[in-house]
Amino acid sequence: MKAVPVTILTTETPWTKGIPTKRLIFSLCASAVGCAFALQFPATAIAKSKVPVETVLHSFGSGTDGQLPLVGLIDVKGTLYGTTLAGGTVGSGEGTVFSVNAKTGAETVLHSFGSGTDGYNPDASLIKVKGALYGTTEFGGTNGSGTVFSIDPATGAETVVYSFCSQQNCTDGDWPNAPMIHVKDMLYGTTYFGGTSGDGTLFSLDLKTGAETVLYSFCSQQNCADGENPWGGLIDVNGTLYGTTFTGGANNCSGRGCGTVFSLDPSSGAETVLYSFAGGTDGAQPEAAPLDVDGTLYGTTVAGGTYQSGLGTVYSLNLTTGAEAVLHQFGGTNDGISPNSRLIDVKGKLYSTTVGGGNSNHAGTVFSIDPTTGAEAVIYDFCSQQNCTDGEYPQGGVINKGAELYGTTQVGGSYNNYGTVFALTKF
Repeated sequence: MKAVPVTILTTETPWTKGIPTKRLIFSLCASAVGCAFALQFPATAIAKSKVPVETVLHSFGSGTDGQLPLVGLIDVKGTLYGTTLAGGTVGSGEGTVFSVNAKTGAETVLHSFGSGTDGYNPDASLIKVKGALYGTTEFGGTNGSGTVFSIDPATGAETVVYSFCSQQNCTDGDWPNAPMIHVKDMLYGTTYFGGTSGDGTLFSLDLKTGAETVLYSFCSQQNCADGENPWGGLIDVNGTLYGTTFTGGANNCSGRGCGTVFSLDPSSGAETVLYSFAGGTDGAQPEAAPLDVDGTLYGTTVAGGTYQSGLGTVYSLNLTTGAEAVLHQFGGTNDGISPNSRLIDVKGKLYSTTVGGGNSNHAGTVFSIDPTTGAEAVIYDFCSQQNCTDGEYPQGGVINKGAELYGTTQVGGSYNNYGTVFALTKF
């Protein structure tokens, strides 16, 4: 088995309550997962899809074009936009906003972070609102606790819309590391820390006034039964917001909650836990927002399941009955390890990525799930090419445009192992 590198960023994150004190790029040993790569995995029967064609549109590391694209892309009329956690032209390289032409692969850095209060280390996918791109940075801003920013894609001009920890004790939120959504001139998002209990918030940001409002502070209930540390962002379904928390909930995973799926009424701030993961076969620690398909939520957990130390699941949650079902439990050999990205629906099948596992060098996969049968198919195994020029460790999921899937890998590529933007056809 290929040894898995554990790369520690120079930026340290003040994680608390048992979370590691440094952010690990390849965080597959966190919580219940338990150093899964160190294990020898049993063979797993798995469907194999038709042979796809993978094309690397851009390999990072050729200069100041960015490093470590950890999150997914968005498509705006054939141009792909994303962020890198590091790299760029400012300071020691604190991250970028970039674009890639989906046809030619030409990459442009729109903004390099690190000039001061503009924020640094963007670690969430962008969204487009009325011609502008909006995103978050984990750190920086006026108070050093992260920002919401906007970018003019035509000029690259960046504006800090809000700096977190503007209130005493960061009751307005701290460390926004999840993608936001846009609903009726309001941005909605989450922060991993901050709030009245310090365990994360769900906030709104009025695009007309710039006013930020905390709609809910997590761990407001005893033993954080209402959830703790939201990581995966939100979705809007008929005016109700849905999301996940990485920890908290009614069940215990090694001294902490195993995570939740929750709903929130944005008009009243009322939060409801729809499901608390138990950390067994049902999954544990969801890192991604769910996907709604006709009243059923579909999502991924990075831990839990029946194999070894718990290598992750794909689950469904019926919004009418509250029943949770596990569609697939990852086994760690052929089918991947630790799916930590949101699913997408393409013609009735669900697609996403695993950050590890696969046949080649256990460098991650793109996979599909049939939601009716639970059948999983590996679409692509990364590091299938010599020196991993096709990329390693996808963490951002995929998007669909026409006949292609597009995504990013944390590392790999043709230059300095700083990651890729890729396309998959014939999937």
